[in-house]
Amino acid sequence: MNRETSSFESSDTLVVVDRARRRRMMFIAAGVAAIVIIVAFMLMRGGKDEQAAAGGASGSGQVPTVTVVVPGRSDVPRTVTASGALAAHRDQPIGIAGSGGRVTSVRVDAGRWVGAGAVLATVDRSVQSQQAAQLAAQVASAKANAQLAQNNYERAVALQGRGFVSKAEIDSKRAARDAANAQVRVSQAQLDATRAEIGRLDVRAPVSGLVLARNVEVGQIVSPGTGALFRLAEGGRMEMRAQLSQQDLVLVHAGMPASVTPIGTDRAFSGQVWQVAPIIDPQSRQGEVRILLPYDPSIRPGGFAEARINAGETSAPLLPQSAVLSDDKGNYVYIVNAKNEVERRGIKIGTISDAGVTIAEGLTGQEAVVLSAGPFLNPGQKVSPKRQSAR
Repeated sequence: MNRETSSFESSDTLVVVDRARRRRMMFIAAGVAAIVIIVAFMLMRGGKDEQAAAGGASGSGQVPTVTVVVPGRSDVPRTVTASGALAAHRDQPIGIAGSGGRVTSVRVDAGRWVGAGAVLATVDRSVQSQQAAQLAAQVASAKANAQLAQNNYERAVALQGRGFVSKAEIDSKRAARDAANAQVRVSQAQLDATRAEIGRLDVRAPVSGLVLARNVEVGQIVSPGTGALFRLAEGGRMEMRAQLSQQDLVLVHAGMPASVTPIGTDRAFSGQVWQVAPIIDPQSRQGEVRILLPYDPSIRPGGFAEARINAGETSAPLLPQSAVLSDDKGNYVYIVNAKNEVERRGIKIGTISDAGVTIAEGLTGQEAVVLSAGPFLNPGQKVSPKRQSAR
């Protein structure tokens, strides 16, 4: 009886275990199926997104839209820029005019204003003064002799009427008188020459102006071969000697207004072109333009400056700065041709202002120029141009 009970219990246990195993397998199968369905759905959706993204990217990348403008030609101010050195308009070297000697005094220094004829320095004149005194005494002696000869002649003329003096003696007295008067004139001329030589021992300013340099000291021995003792800017006027290229030189003529800015300052000075060089340097292919400037302490001879010369107006294409590109080959723009293809066009820039960039060479003004996005384009690339009206 006990054995039968055990058999029934084992059979029931097996049935229960088998049912649990089946149920577990069903759950696993259902979970796997759900996972497969979810993965398949995600893959299908991702593929569609990638296709859509690829389709959109390929559609926009192959034919990008760019904004273009046909600039035409505008009347813009023509400004010629140049650089060069500052100098005195009339830089006058002043040296010793006399025989020279030891400098006894120097009365001015660099940076001083002087008038015409002002004494800048003096040279020792002790020897010349003694010579002048000697000549003055000779003049006095000659005058006394001339007076004596005149008196003798007058007495002889008075005695001639009484028959006491012959005509020959009268002629002799007249000759002696004339010789004495001539000797007075000779002595006087020698005295005047010595006095003039003494005056030349003063170093004087030939014109009024600004002393630029002093190259002499007290005690220095000077002579006509010493060189310039002072340098003087006539009237204090300055100038800029701008160097221009051959093609720019033909645009400039005397009388044109100019603006000069010395290096190291942002202050611009108004001037005027007063001379254009008649020749061009064969080495540099440049010519000199001289711009007259008023005196100002900021304008120092020997300095460097930038000049902008107003050379009238010109008709040229005018573009925004965003349209002009540059690399190691030079300045250029991108244009869109009739086939809607990008072309590179080399240009030469004229003037740059708030209004834009003037194109001196390379464009006629009838081209469709890419306004922006130039760095992202390549020559030959197809684009879809969107035209913008020129300003």
